[in-house]
Amino acid sequence: MLEIPESAVLAEQLNETVAGKMIDHVLANSSPHGFAFYFDDPSGYPALLNNRIIDNACALAGQVELAAGEARILFSDGVNLRFFAAGEVLPTKHQLSIEFMDGSALIATVQMYGGLYAFLAGQNDNPYYLAAREKPSPLTERFNEAYFEQLWAGAKPTLSVKAFLATEQRIHGLGNGVLQDILFNARVHPKSKLAALSAAEEVGLFTSIKKTLAQMAARGGRDTEKDLFGRAGDYATILSKKTLQTPCPVCGGILLRQSYLGGNIYFCPACQPIKD
Repeated sequence: MLEIPESAVLAEQLNETVAGKMIDHVLANSSPHGFAFYFDDPSGYPALLNNRIIDNACALAGQVELAAGEARILFSDGVNLRFFAAGEVLPTKHQLSIEFMDGSALIATVQMYGGLYAFLAGQNDNPYYLAAREKPSPLTERFNEAYFEQLWAGAKPTLSVKAFLATEQRIHGLGNGVLQDILFNARVHPKSKLAALSAAEEVGLFTSIKKTLAQMAARGGRDTEKDLFGRAGDYATILSKKTLQTPCPVCGGILLRQSYLGGNIYFCPACQPIKD
C-alpha cells in the first residue's frame, strides 16, 4: 500500500520515465472494479487527458500526482502503478491505462481498493487531498520538532501512540505499515499512552519518524511493497509479516503480532515495553 516512502519513490521514478511525454490514448474503467474510485465519470478521462504532456510528478503523502498542463492525475493508496516501455506486452485487465506517443505506458490496477482520479487543477475539493497538499511531509524540513510538538500538544493524552500517529490523518501518508519500524526504532510500544511517555521519548519518536521514513525512501521503499517497475524495495523491514518468525534483531527475543485499531501491530515486548 502507498505510504510516504513509496509515494516519494514512485514520484521520482515517474519524473524519470514519463515527464515530458505526450499522452496518446487513455482508457479508464475497462475492467470494472467495485472499489476502484474515479473523479466523476471516467468515460470523460480521454477527452480530458489525450494529447496533454506530462509536466512532472509529485508525492502527496500516500498519493502520487501527475501534472499535465491544467489537468491532474492522482493515484491514491491501494493503486498498483506500473511502467511499460515501448514494445512490452501490456496487461489486458486494468482500471486505468495511459499510453504515450512513444509507445510506453502507465498501467494502474486495483486489487482491494484505490482511487484513480483525473480532473482539472482546482476541481478536487476532497479534504484529504487538500490537506495532503498543505501539510508538511516528514521527508521535508517543514516537518520539524516544533511542528511535531504542536501535533502532540493538540492530541488527547489518553491516545495510544498508534492512534496518534496513524489515525485522523495527523501525519498524512503515515500508515500502519511504516508505523511498525518507526516505533521499534524509538523503542515505543504501539499501545503506550501519550501521557505515559517522557519528554525524551517524545523527542525520540520524532527523530525516529524522520530517520526511518528517510531511510525507507532512500532505499527505494519497503521490501513488502513494489515500485513502478514491479520490484520490491531495498529497505528490509524490521517488523512486518516477513519478519514475524525471526528473533528480535536487538535482544533476540520473540516478536509478537496483535490486532489493534483496525490492523496488525508488530512489536518486541522486551524492547518496547508498554506504558499506560
